[in-house]
Amino acid sequence: MQTTYPLKIQAIRSKGQQPRLYVSFPLALAAAIGLEPGDAVQWELLDRRELRLVRLQVPAPLTRRRASASPRK
Repeated sequence: MQTTYPLKIQAIRSKGQQPRLYVSFPLALAAAIGLEPGDAVQWELLDRRELRLVRLQVPAPLTRRRASASPRK
């Protein structure tokens, strides 16, 4: 099952400057992968239809190891 997060590209227009385009990152998706403000990422252009966002450094997982199941008495 694939989960999608539709969004629209935003344009910021400052007087006397070229417009800048921004992509917002859905909080649910950021939380699912542990993305934090200030994380370094870069775009990879796969083709005209597909971009890949790559994290330059992946932090260690925050979840604890699951305790091994022991038989109940």
